[in-house]
Amino acid sequence: MDISLLEAGTLVFLGLVAGVINTLAGGGSNLTVPALMVFGMSPDVANATNRVGVILQSAVGSRGFKKHKKLPTQDFKSMIIPLLIGSFVGGLVASYAPQSLLKYLLLGAMITVATIIVIRPNVIAPPLGTTPYTVQEKPYSKWWLLLAGFYGGFVQAGVGFILITIFAGVLRYDLVSSNALKVLATMFFTSIALVIFIFNDQVLWIPGLILAVGAMIGAHIGVKMAIKISQQSLKWFLFFMTLAASAAAIWL
Repeated sequence: MDISLLEAGTLVFLGLVAGVINTLAGGGSNLTVPALMVFGMSPDVANATNRVGVILQSAVGSRGFKKHKKLPTQDFKSMIIPLLIGSFVGGLVASYAPQSLLKYLLLGAMITVATIIVIRPNVIAPPLGTTPYTVQEKPYSKWWLLLAGFYGGFVQAGVGFILITIFAGVLRYDLVSSNALKVLATMFFTSIALVIFIFNDQVLWIPGLILAVGAMIGAHIGVKMAIKISQQSLKWFLFFMTLAASAAAIWL
């Protein structure tokens, strides 16, 4: 696929914005997937190609949170197994299922998260000093993680909101730690989905890597912002991003 200089610049810029949004909250793929479709990709190819940037921005974001000692990994092994299983199944479904399902899954997830933030804000933003639970202490969290993995493997866009709801709402990590865990988890389970898409020849590497350049820069900026911003401000940024993602889902 040929990419003009203007198109490449646009992809880098959108990747940067999406990288910041994904690191702070989620929903950045609502910018990048439609952009890839505007460049002539079918929905399934755009969905697959977008994962290249998601993985690389997640790697940069994870490294940044770890550097600032904001990435709690003591229970990560228990979290990642159901996420990987879910992502594998979701990736398979995404490769063969009607793409019209993406819109309804995305819209339902966004509206649910936005409603939770308004009705029960402490679910998303636990009080400072709250001791997080392990997955073993909250065994039903495995089912939520499995569902999040499936959704992430299938559609990707908006999965960050779901992961934050699980890490902050169920396991009670603060928002910065929840964001850090979300970024690390996304890197792992998106890798599973990407392998499936590569196997089915649905990834266009040149636009995917160009998009990834901006996404990695955005992730670097997003980590610095996440470390400095207050939890209250981060909560409302998350809320407004869910509204924006809901609007994007309706428009798509």
